[in-house]
Amino acid sequence: MSPQIKALDAYEILDSRGNPTVRVALALSDGTRVAASVPSGASTGENEALELRDGDAKRYGGKGVRHAISNVIEVIAPALVGRDPTRQRDIDRLMIDLDGTQEKSKLGANAILGVSMAVARAGAKVTGKPLYQYLCAGSPSVMPVPMMNVINGGTHADNSLDFQEFMLMPIGAPTCAEAVRYGAETFHALQRLLKKRGLATSVGDEGGFAPKLRSNDEACQLIVEAIEAAGFVPGKHLSVALDPAASAFFVDGRYQLAKSGAGPKTAAEMLDLYTRWIDQYPIVSIEDGFDENDWAGFQAMTARLGSRLQIVGDDIYVTNTHFIRRGIDEQATNAVLIKLNQIGTVSETIEAIDMCRKAGWKYVISHRSGETEDTFIADFSVAMAGGQIKTGSLCRSERIAKYNRLIEIERELGNKAVFSNPFA
Repeated sequence: MSPQIKALDAYEILDSRGNPTVRVALALSDGTRVAASVPSGASTGENEALELRDGDAKRYGGKGVRHAISNVIEVIAPALVGRDPTRQRDIDRLMIDLDGTQEKSKLGANAILGVSMAVARAGAKVTGKPLYQYLCAGSPSVMPVPMMNVINGGTHADNSLDFQEFMLMPIGAPTCAEAVRYGAETFHALQRLLKKRGLATSVGDEGGFAPKLRSNDEACQLIVEAIEAAGFVPGKHLSVALDPAASAFFVDGRYQLAKSGAGPKTAAEMLDLYTRWIDQYPIVSIEDGFDENDWAGFQAMTARLGSRLQIVGDDIYVTNTHFIRRGIDEQATNAVLIKLNQIGTVSETIEAIDMCRKAGWKYVISHRSGETEDTFIADFSVAMAGGQIKTGSLCRSERIAKYNRLIEIERELGNKAVFSNPFA
């Protein structure tokens, strides 16, 4: 008989913002022990699965997760003890049924996801495979090109930038390890440029610099200068990816670019801005360029620019097949951001990816702004073979842990590893 789930435990740990989150520990009948930690987002879609918080102002300002932990120990654990950890889909479905709500509000998506990730790790241990191989439908080989957040704005930084993330993509690197080098060298070149101009080099939630710039345009200009200063060619070795996170500045039917002083803009004016930018800068991907409910804005952008760049939906889809199906039917974007904790189980996340594959859409495995040292998404990105990962800047250990794990996986794969420009 294969090892079975013997015990589940859960407890509070801190995420990268110093807020509590859930860690689940799972023990098998053969003595194997694994654990998984759940990330937390700041810029969240309104249709995301619910992250259960206690609301007790006397503990962590109401952000405690003892209720979610209790649900793991008292509700989920009794139902899972004695089960085969390799039955991932069955176990995830059981937890969904135990919760019984559409948004996982009874048990909490943070409780359910922590268990789901731990079960996946246990299943990998039972089969004697690394996690990236265990979760892969075929033979793992595709290493992801990273989106590296080097300038932060929006809700992720207290500065003058409306847009949330300005990222590097080392599309011309020959390997994942070299992609990390390209990014790190450009990151440090950017730091030197900022210092030279007397700008702050403090960092935001995801490790990117958070300077007070004169405009959103200046962030793009600085990144291009940094790429050149590091000895690379913009558009050849490294390109730019953006996440405006437009829902955060959509107010009263207008896109309010108040932090930068650019004023309110209509959806048509935002599209004109994006069009000008991709003409001017080596931009290959734009995520959440419009509010999560502005389907017409996304459709217009895809119709005009979809043949020129990757248009990614995050808040509009929240890793949910219901919304992704609508996006496919309405041609709202041509790519989806994939976040495990938006939907709440490993199985449902894979179902969302399968839907993207069938539609011929790209997909990007993503971290959250409130992260932990858990490297699950590094393995997951290789297993899902999407060729892209978004996991933050080139500093802060909770981000670097994912890059280091990718380097490790690439070494394990040896000459089987494939790394290539996803936009070629």
